[in-house]
Amino acid sequence: MRDNRDRTAEAVGERGAPWGWFLAWTAVGAGAALGLAALLSVGVILLAAAAVAAALLLRKGHRTTAIGALAGVALPLFYLAYSNRGGPGTVCRSTATETSCTDEFAPLPFLLTGIVLLAASFLVFRLLDRRRGN
Repeated sequence: MRDNRDRTAEAVGERGAPWGWFLAWTAVGAGAALGLAALLSVGVILLAAAAVAAALLLRKGHRTTAIGALAGVALPLFYLAYSNRGGPGTVCRSTATETSCTDEFAPLPFLLTGIVLLAASFLVFRLLDRRRGN
């Protein structure tokens, strides 16, 4: 005979499982986005790893969690927004021994696109998860 703690643990495990698959798809999306951004250097390796991981996830995981790949694409966009936080234009940084100047993009388009992708992926995932009955 099973007691209430066993049933509660099973219910929590079943409810939490889709979030793990969602996070795995987030990693696949981030790897694919970074692979496309770095296509001329290590991008081919990243794209191949993302493709293999996607094939494994499609075979093993919940298909509705594949929307997590959009959240993964948002992560490199957040990095681009952060790295261009001084832009737009030429930004100079000085230390005691040197000065370096770089041209930076406006960070707002990267940030807003990342927020939209992240929010949309979470919203669609929650709707699909709720429809499935969790």
